This record gives sequence, structure tokens and C-alpha cells, in this order.
Amino acid sequence: MRHGQSAIPAPLIELERVSKSFADQRVLREISFQVEAGETLAVIGESGCGKSVLLKLIMALLEPSSGRVNWDGRGVDERSRQERERERLRFGYLFQGAALFDSLDVFENVAFGLRETKALPASEIEQIVHARLHEVGLSPVVCRKKPVELSGGMRKRVALARALALEPEIMLYDEPTTGLDPIMSDVINSLIRQTRQRRPVTSIVVTHDMATVRSVADRVVMLYPLARLNDSDEQVVFSGTLDEAFASSDLRVSQFLRGQAGDRVQEFVKEAG
Repeated sequence: MRHGQSAIPAPLIELERVSKSFADQRVLREISFQVEAGETLAVIGESGCGKSVLLKLIMALLEPSSGRVNWDGRGVDERSRQERERERLRFGYLFQGAALFDSLDVFENVAFGLRETKALPASEIEQIVHARLHEVGLSPVVCRKKPVELSGGMRKRVALARALALEPEIMLYDEPTTGLDPIMSDVINSLIRQTRQRRPVTSIVVTHDMATVRSVADRVVMLYPLARLNDSDEQVVFSGTLDEAFASSDLRVSQFLRGQAGDRVQEFVKEAG
């Protein structure tokens, strides 16, 4: 490095030719992309193309069958188990089904991570819980309700409050609007944007909801199901901005973005027959 030049920081998250198989079923094949600090990346694609598995690999909840996941330029596999567990606290994860603890009320769900990872007085935990609930538009009145007493949208918001309670540097969203009506979906999209505006957070959003992509994404990566690809085909069929995606000449990209079945109808007929 020459005098006066500053080092270019490593990507916050990087995947290098990452593949994942379960027994004989390969789900992801040689996926490579980077996520820079501060950006919001949307990962899109048909159901079954490995999007949710990808999030679990990024957070080191799963290990790749081959390839490498890097955090800050260093491989996850190079870290000790203790270091990996410590670094994982940088991540917040909004699970597809919210994944609240049914036996705990809302307050204890949001407080769970704080109690497990920080030695804080009860008064401070209460303050943080109420602040995070307020941030997602919920009042302290909901604190003693159980998840079963909440609507789908409220459960998603409680789950987001729980993730934000630990002040994550990186937020992972797995189908954040699945099962929600259009109004509540827009609320969740607004909360994703507000989370980024209020704190320096990097986000990866797995979704097939184009309203979410339009609302929150700086950049888009599209995966394609391996079952519909040849062995030599790349599974990442697009990487770029949303405008570039809509201008893409790749029919797989344009049809997905516009919700057009194209020749898929005939394929489904053949599969059923």
C-alpha cells in the first residue's frame, strides 16, 4: 500500500463458491456474492431455491458443504466455537414464522436475548423491552399477552423487537411479509426501512414479495432452483440494482419480477401428468 492510501475495508459478509447439500439433495451450488456495510440486499427467487438455507449459512447456523463464508474478510471456519458464538451476537434474525416462544409472554420473549447474553438489572431490561416494542409500534399493554393471543402482524413485530433488543449490526429477514395482508406487509416494510434509518445496520432480506424489494432494497441477488438448471449454469442468475433487474433481458429474471408464469404453466402440466 502506497503512502497516503487507505486500506479498502473487507466486505462485511462474503460468500465464496458456497454450496450446501442435505444427503443427496443439493440446495445451493457455488454461490458467490458480497454484502457491504450499511446496504440492504434483497435475495429473491422461487420457493425451493435455497434462500432460507442461505441465511442460515450466513449466520453460521449451518455449515457449507463446500466453499466459504467470511465475516469481515475472515472465514467463519477459521474461528473457534467460542468466537463464532460471540460474533453471532452481531446478527439479528427475523424468522419466517416469527419463532416466538409460545410458553413466554411478549415481555419475556423480547427480554430473552438480553437475559441470556447480558448482565443487566431488571429495570434496564424493562426499559429496553418497552423501547423496542415502541419502536415497532406496540404499547406496553401487549407485554403480558402470549403469542397465541396476537395477530400474525403483531407476532412479526414482537419478533422484530426481540431481534433489535440486542442492537444488532446485521439484520437477517426471512420472508418478513409472508402470510400478512397488504396493509400489514407495508407496515413491516416500513419498519425495515426505519430500522436502517435509526441505526447503522446492514440488512439481508429473503423474499419473493416484490413490494418488499421495491420498498427496502439497495441491491438484488436472484437465485434459481437447481432442478431447473444444467450442471454448468450459475445459480445466481442476477446481481445488481432493482432498475437493472427490471431492465434485464434474462427471461427468468423479468418473468419473476413481473409475476409472469411464461412456460412454467406447461411445465407444471407435464409434471402433473
